[in-house]
Amino acid sequence: MEPTPTIPDHDAASDPVRVMVCTTCRAEGEPSLPMEDRAGARLFRALSDATSADARVDLVPVECLSVCKRPCTVSFAAPGKWTYIYGDLPAETAAPIILDALKLYAAAPDGLIPWKLRVDAIKKGVVARLPPTPASETGKTLV
Repeated sequence: MEPTPTIPDHDAASDPVRVMVCTTCRAEGEPSLPMEDRAGARLFRALSDATSADARVDLVPVECLSVCKRPCTVSFAAPGKWTYIYGDLPAETAAPIILDALKLYAAAPDGLIPWKLRVDAIKKGVVARLPPTPASETGKTLV
């Protein structure tokens, strides 16, 4: 098994990887209030604690990613890279899984994480993969 790559150093012109976390996600049966006790908010706090010293990660709380049937939901995005959205991530145990996937994402020039390097939670949790913005020329197929 290949070692998990580390997040590569960026030059001053590089943007960090943006990780958006739906803070309004609720686990099944969880009460609506208080909002800060919802699973998504708890996951955001765990990721915030784990990435607070890493300037290469831009952690952003988002009020809703509209994937309510698959909480908790996060996305990865960076300039020139594909954007990924993942769901079905348990608030209490997902932070290390997300951080490992983030390292793979950051190391991939186009953001495409090789399937064989993804852990099951990330393979099964894919909600969507969106092309880089702005998309290439109109009518051109993106691979």
